[in-house]
Amino acid sequence: MARSTARRRVVRVRIDADGEGVHVVSRREDVLAAEEPLEIRIDGSSWAVTMRTPGDDFDLVAGFLVGEGVLTAPDQLRSLRYCAGRNAEGEQTYNVIDAHLGAGAVPPSDAAARHSTTTSACGICGTESIEAVAKTARLPLGAAEPLVDAAVVAQLPDTLRDSQQVFDATGGVHAAGLFAPDGTAVCVREDVGRHNAVDKVIGWALRDGRLPLAQHVLQVSGRASFELVQKARLAGIPMLAAVGAPSTLAAQLAHDTGLTLVGFSRNGSFAIHAHPERVVGI
Repeated sequence: MARSTARRRVVRVRIDADGEGVHVVSRREDVLAAEEPLEIRIDGSSWAVTMRTPGDDFDLVAGFLVGEGVLTAPDQLRSLRYCAGRNAEGEQTYNVIDAHLGAGAVPPSDAAARHSTTTSACGICGTESIEAVAKTARLPLGAAEPLVDAAVVAQLPDTLRDSQQVFDATGGVHAAGLFAPDGTAVCVREDVGRHNAVDKVIGWALRDGRLPLAQHVLQVSGRASFELVQKARLAGIPMLAAVGAPSTLAAQLAHDTGLTLVGFSRNGSFAIHAHPERVVGI
């Protein structure tokens, strides 16, 4: 069912160095990363719509609900199922999922519902305020003590990159990877939205009964935003490493909640913006 890529005909153009000549290099099909809406329903009621790359949709929904403070354990999610959703040709689109909650889940209030579409560039668009996003974490983060060697941290972006099959084909998706302290990749997911990639990883972990992820590192291919720190904290992940820069709010949230935050992790170097005590050898 997964439609992570699609082919589109493109015209490639090259401009001479002097800016004078324009040349059509080729007219051929290219591979693009797929982006489609996914409606998330909770117990039959529409609750959110997010733009995502199809594939690992059940993990995406489960992780999204962890990030919203709804779920902390697999038995709090009774079922996930695709609902009837069809295109103009009458084909099933697999773009509507209904999540049925179980005992122990914290159903979201109507005020928390995403009344606007969450784009692939934003994980918290449509929420009423930053206070509505800063939910109380229900999973322990683990002690602020040595966890992973600095040399391993430096290698994580390359290890993540080696697993990015959709990026290899399209150049148009983000990735998130869950790693053991020795640098072994436990789960890697890709998506046009960096927050979706993280949700897919966390959702996989929830459904596999692995939360909290107290002995793991989350490596992401983009920047470290407030939303990604929030998602990591709610999943009980003690360390988030990003190829790009963190925002001020991301760094503050990491500091306040005890999470180790690494930024600019590339080319064998990185910067620790909060709680460096989990990195060995510095």
